[in-house]
Amino acid sequence: MNELTSLIKPETVAVVGASPKPGKIGYTIINNMINCGYKGRIFPVNPREKEICGLAAFPSVADIPEQVDLAIIAVPAARVQGVAEECGRAGVKNLVVITAGFKEVGAEGLELEKKLLQTCRDYGMRMLGPNVVGLIDTHTPINASFAAQFPKQGEIAFLSQSGAMLVALLDWSASVGLGFSKVVSLGNKADLSEIDFIEEAAADPNTRVIMCYIEDIVDGPRFVEVASRAARQKPIIVIKSGTSQAGAQAASSHTGALAGSDLAYDVAFRQCGIIRARTMTELFELAVAFAKSPVPGGNRVAIVTNSGGPGIIATDNVENRGLQMARFTKETLEELRENLPAEANIYNPVDVLGDAKADRYRFALQKVCADPNVDSVVVLMCSVGVTQPVETTEAILEARKEFPDKPIFAAYMGGESLAEGAAMLARAGVPCFTFPEPAIAAISGLVKYNEIVNSPVEEAAAGLQGIDRKGVKAIFYDVIKDNRLVLLGSEAAEVARCYGISAAPVALATSPEEAVDEAEKMGYPVVLKVASPKILHKTDVGGVKIGLGSAGEVRQAFMEIMDNVHGYMPQAVIYGIEVQKMMPKGTELIIGMTRDVQFGPLIAFGLGGIYVNLLKDVSFRLAKGLTEREIENMLRETKAYTLLRGYRGEKPRDIAALVDVIRRVAALVNDFPEITEMDINPVFAYEDGISALDIKITIS
Repeated sequence: MNELTSLIKPETVAVVGASPKPGKIGYTIINNMINCGYKGRIFPVNPREKEICGLAAFPSVADIPEQVDLAIIAVPAARVQGVAEECGRAGVKNLVVITAGFKEVGAEGLELEKKLLQTCRDYGMRMLGPNVVGLIDTHTPINASFAAQFPKQGEIAFLSQSGAMLVALLDWSASVGLGFSKVVSLGNKADLSEIDFIEEAAADPNTRVIMCYIEDIVDGPRFVEVASRAARQKPIIVIKSGTSQAGAQAASSHTGALAGSDLAYDVAFRQCGIIRARTMTELFELAVAFAKSPVPGGNRVAIVTNSGGPGIIATDNVENRGLQMARFTKETLEELRENLPAEANIYNPVDVLGDAKADRYRFALQKVCADPNVDSVVVLMCSVGVTQPVETTEAILEARKEFPDKPIFAAYMGGESLAEGAAMLARAGVPCFTFPEPAIAAISGLVKYNEIVNSPVEEAAAGLQGIDRKGVKAIFYDVIKDNRLVLLGSEAAEVARCYGISAAPVALATSPEEAVDEAEKMGYPVVLKVASPKILHKTDVGGVKIGLGSAGEVRQAFMEIMDNVHGYMPQAVIYGIEVQKMMPKGTELIIGMTRDVQFGPLIAFGLGGIYVNLLKDVSFRLAKGLTEREIENMLRETKAYTLLRGYRGEKPRDIAALVDVIRRVAALVNDFPEITEMDINPVFAYEDGISALDIKITIS
């Protein structure tokens, strides 16, 4: 039995704050519970009333003579805590706290909410809310809400963090006949959140698609874990508000600067298999498509139209969405050529011409749907004098019945003259739009989901060899002991070596003689860099000298760097000069990490060197659970991948070594949550192996 069964399918419900006065929330809730067809027992709770809406009322939950599965609480915020404690003592299993006035109003409300949550935990109760519209399940049925509408029964689960959004969309859905399996107002999410209801809806046989409006996710790792499983059972479509970059924190690393406030959500949704909608319109169009249509077997789209212009627009959208225009078989083309007018276009898009009546549409549609190279079909209709919208709609419905495994979408581009046909399609569950673009977008969503479901499940790769965690701990201990958060280059290189990441040899020198000794050990040519946690961009202050080929050049460079830095930044603490082996030139890349508040470490890969922030050719993944296939996909998403494969006569670079390094960086930042940012820029990629040149690590 699902953990939330007693919440969504309770046998007994108490409404605390029930009222006999129309217009009061307590009246609306009790009235909704009675009128929705709920088959369990309802207990109004109001100490001043004997009867409410024909039901016997009780002074308190403690006076109810039966075990209560669910208590809906609609009393002032100051009284909620006392009611919750009473419910706990009475053995109530679940609370829906309608009342507002908690953390959304400030510090005092936050303290009330914390106390309320602790009470729920003390008594083992689960809580939805506070500050919610409530919960609806059309199949139970139950309407534990104060919403004005009880939706039509359907197969869409709608989870919303915004109560106002939920109420508005319920009102709209009633006008268009859209049905839901359940509707959940998430509110403050003090206990139960979208994670719990996604898990419940994925197991619900009455739900076919899960639709979410969310503003934030508190437990990112658990969300990824649950949603990754659920997305393989049911399509999950999410619109996430608050996507602007204004909320992004300032970051000292390149990776941190590239990772905006919304990017972690984008990466997490993609890795979970969630389909992200960018507008409310797209959210509902995708939900309707998933609820009403089969998932296509591939991405090949056929278009049947009576007008060339819309056909071209649809074709452009197919290609822009990463779909393919279907190429018909020779047999299909011959039959279309023989039976359509000579002026008709028989190639995709099939233009049956403006004078097409239902019989011509029927023939073209039947042949196109039967073609084995077609995965989905879009029918476009413009209103002209001879158009037969009702009869053509009947032809579409016949094709849908004959080819149930292929999605058929329509775009009826007209008004009143096409309204009856569009209404017929809506009643039959065929998605019908006013223009081609949303139809193509919906097909794109279906195709993405097909790829998600059919992609093999891959576990994170087995443990890596050559890992020295104790060595890293010792380095971090020394850094913190020194009251620093930024590692010196030599320390960062040693951390890399502890995790098997190939790095150019580097050593810290505090005098020209030490610098020469280190250079002699590692061999010329060498690079000298100032070692100071306060200097992030060393070249800007004359803190780097490259291509040094002798002891004399090293001594001279050491003194020049010290003079330059003292001149530019006289207050900077200098720990010495780092001597680094100058490595052969390779393809310059960046591998980095920034830690997201919700989802943890994000790994970045892209083109490195001085072009990082200019070109922003970077892809991201969550470090947790990162697989080799996902790393390979990361590489392919960048323009850098073209260089890695060999470009204009250049030999391919060692992609396997890059994949291994990214795995090791992911392991490092997962093992050490105190690492807040990390940049390896540049990483030189060679035909055989890689070399990390400049490594920056910041810890907390």
